[in-house]
Amino acid sequence: MTAFLYFLVEKMAAVHDWLMSLNDSYGFFLTDKWLHFFVMGAVGLVLLLVIHPLFSTLAETDHTIVITWIYVFTLMVVLTFGIEIGQGVSGTGSVDLDDVVAGIAGFLAVFLVFAGIRAIWRAIVGRD
Repeated sequence: MTAFLYFLVEKMAAVHDWLMSLNDSYGFFLTDKWLHFFVMGAVGLVLLLVIHPLFSTLAETDHTIVITWIYVFTLMVVLTFGIEIGQGVSGTGSVDLDDVVAGIAGFLAVFLVFAGIRAIWRAIVGRD
């Protein structure tokens, strides 16, 4: 997994350098911050245009638990990476990708238990 993350970082750095070279070649005079501003703005818009129709469809079909799960899963990924980065910066621990994987696995395991209990409850009672 670490090798995969290094691969992704190298590819992102290559794209970054390529975009900066285009910027320099055409004389746009964009700073690195402006490049991040525009690229992340574009990425965010593409994600919004892809995810919104999906979530709208799920909401219409009474699958709001799926929407909630996607949101919470995203937060858990950000949180686990944030904790690891915080440990590295503060010196209270080491940045270890295995800890991130263990944290996400813990969330998935607990969610599966929750989903099982919820399914049993819905089968007995009917709805939530």
